[in-house]
Amino acid sequence: MINNPTLNREPININRALISVFDKSGVVNLAQTLKELGIEILSTGGTARVLREANIAVVNVSDYTRFPEIMDGQVKTINPMVEGGILGLRDKHSADAETNNIKWIDLVVCNLYPFSETISREDCDLALALENVDIGGPTMIRSAAKNVGWVCAVVDPVDYSALRNELGSGGEVSFETRKRFSAKAFGHTAQYDTIIHNYLKEEKLSEDFSLTYTKHSKMRYGENPHQQAAAYQIPNNTSNNILNATIHQGKKLSYNNIMDADAALACLKEFDETACIVVKHANPCGVAVGDDLLDVYSRAFNADSLSAFGGIIAINQECTADVAVEISKVFIEILLAPAYDQKALDLFSKKKNLRVLKVGELKKRKKKLEVRNIDGGILVQETDTSTLSGDDLNTVTESKPSSTELETMLFGWRVLKYVKSNGVLIVKDNTTVGIGAGQVSRVDAVEIALRKAGD
Repeated sequence: MINNPTLNREPININRALISVFDKSGVVNLAQTLKELGIEILSTGGTARVLREANIAVVNVSDYTRFPEIMDGQVKTINPMVEGGILGLRDKHSADAETNNIKWIDLVVCNLYPFSETISREDCDLALALENVDIGGPTMIRSAAKNVGWVCAVVDPVDYSALRNELGSGGEVSFETRKRFSAKAFGHTAQYDTIIHNYLKEEKLSEDFSLTYTKHSKMRYGENPHQQAAAYQIPNNTSNNILNATIHQGKKLSYNNIMDADAALACLKEFDETACIVVKHANPCGVAVGDDLLDVYSRAFNADSLSAFGGIIAINQECTADVAVEISKVFIEILLAPAYDQKALDLFSKKKNLRVLKVGELKKRKKKLEVRNIDGGILVQETDTSTLSGDDLNTVTESKPSSTELETMLFGWRVLKYVKSNGVLIVKDNTTVGIGAGQVSRVDAVEIALRKAGD
């Protein structure tokens, strides 16, 4: 520990770089720039091979350290020659470096084994997961990010272009750039460790709780125009969700669009049979199931066509031209479907403001954790993925429901899960006919549902 530490805020020259990356996108172009500037490049394993194939000279880290890669390549860069070259303060530790033949490493370009991708594989077991925990990479990254006064740490290929431009304009890297990259580097390793921690811990609601996400997109604004907002997603998540949806046409999704679309998709995943969900302000206003998609859509939309105006329609079957013709007659903001035939897309293309989203094959919602912010902390609970069946119901009256009535009741329970409390639902023939949502009084919710149901 150094007493009274100081921090160099001046631009630094890059004389030597260490490049060791799993994601090799863009690395050859970056290394080519370093080569043209006369910067020595140290590298390891696969990265060194890729650079040499591009006719870029590199020095193996093992040649520099005079210590071979050992233990199946697990020990490569954990060495005082490497860590000293990164961590050393140029204005304080030059004598130590010279005595121990340590060369300064001014630039560290590194990203890590894809742990999150590994654990998402169906064949992943604990042994494979642990094998893909990177040790040397985080050590180098944290060392470079800590020594921001003298070293530049780069972990994201997106930043290679900016680094190349800055080096090309004068051969130096400013403190402002180093500081920005340093913050990103610590974020990279923090996210990495969080993913590992959450994978290994046995108790979901453990004594410590942390989550990590990657920025998906910046919103124009949040729920209201004065609120900043962005969308973040689970790293390497490939499930069928709104953030992973293909947008065939229409404007970028807003904060409120994503909230409403997510609510529609969540409700849609409740049903195996052909289903249509109409959502407005994150509440279902019309839901129907059946055998024929066109009939199901018609029943769901007409359940409350007034509320459906400007809402979201979600269906769980391919959208064909006959269904597209009917949907094109009404004004909605967003349409969700697993797929579309070309004639349907051609019809929708005439409605430029309609957002058409392909969400892919629908699967049941998995039990996960939901987080809600409160002042001073968060509340965490499991996602409600439970589904009632006839076996869960006990009739306590002499009059017993018929099989059709029982089926309709169970349909209603599935929908009601997604209606804001107090919520009251009236259903008939596997169709909602009246929904009273989000009322502080149950009486009011009943009255609204009855009014919407009419006769």
